[in-house]
Amino acid sequence: MVIETLKFDAEEIAATISKWVGLESPSTDPAAVNRMMDLAKETMTAMGARIERTPGRDGYGDVLIGRFSFDHPTGTPGILVLGHLDTVHPVGTLADELPVRRDGDQLFGPGVLDMKGGMYLACHAVEKLLALRTRLNLPVTFMFIPDEEVGSPSTRALIEETAKAHKYVLVPEPGRDTHFTSGRHAFLRYKLHAHGKPAHAGHAVSVGRSAISVMARLITEVEGYSDIEREITYRVGNIRGGGFVNTIPAACHAEVLCVAPTAAAFAEVQARMSAISSPDPGVQIEVEVGPVRPLFQAHDGTMDLLSVAQPVACDVGLNLDHGQFGGGSDGNFTGALGVPTLDGLGVVGAGAHTKQEHLLVSSLVPRAKLFVGLVAALSDRNA
Repeated sequence: MVIETLKFDAEEIAATISKWVGLESPSTDPAAVNRMMDLAKETMTAMGARIERTPGRDGYGDVLIGRFSFDHPTGTPGILVLGHLDTVHPVGTLADELPVRRDGDQLFGPGVLDMKGGMYLACHAVEKLLALRTRLNLPVTFMFIPDEEVGSPSTRALIEETAKAHKYVLVPEPGRDTHFTSGRHAFLRYKLHAHGKPAHAGHAVSVGRSAISVMARLITEVEGYSDIEREITYRVGNIRGGGFVNTIPAACHAEVLCVAPTAAAFAEVQARMSAISSPDPGVQIEVEVGPVRPLFQAHDGTMDLLSVAQPVACDVGLNLDHGQFGGGSDGNFTGALGVPTLDGLGVVGAGAHTKQEHLLVSSLVPRAKLFVGLVAALSDRNA
């Protein structure tokens, strides 16, 4: 059995993950993301992959693809390992609030959990497998995405095109102790723009109309739409507006992230957001629709993939159920297309998107064994 034959060293894996995490790569800094892509390319090249690199567009980084075709004819559907190397953490985080550091079982750093740890773990697992088997019965493709944390606006079409040419999609996003991720809630992004009228703020009687005041009322209204019991949420995560304190602000902008676990909830979100209007006739409100991650619900292809993955997990000593969760990923796109997709195959930890982001070093070996065992099992069933 492959799992019993291959030996993994948690400290060795953690050391290279630390190197990956030591290169900051926020989504909105394409040069930084591309430096991370360079490092991933080094890993892929050393593994013997055929490299394809698509230049970034719309202000985002490049897409990196590493292919292991073996002797299969061009176009043979295989396994797509899909993940991203961009993070939510700005350049400077390493030197300030979240340096790469070890505290017992916890390895901290920007993107260590979401999801550089998982992507390197997948690379390492497949590298070990290819050292044992020179040929697999399915081609294996790695796809590294530069803009997932902002909704994959420049890469969605390429992700979907690539996924449709594959038989299975494995997504090493952060894992759970108890579950595979067999579905993802839908994510809808919006930008709200308030346009008021400027005036001197020091006058007792003013003809100005404050865009910030109206936006503040709208934020309370929009976040009030959340229904936690139904797992429907509306969250404002970014707001900007105004200039000098003595000038009534003429513009204010806010970004909203909405999560919908069902098709009915998705339609409800769309209806509510499209109906937003200004409580002040002197301030205009514009609702701009942003990137959408479609609803990914478990389907026959997913369940078939689970039928392979769950026995492998048991062999590793992991008893994993499955479920649909929030926290969108590029697996939303592939799962919604009907391509058999299994998500949450990465490292285990906590604090994603915060200054306490970390993985558990103790999770590295069992999760590497799970990943390598799953790839080997999918290869074997296609002999």
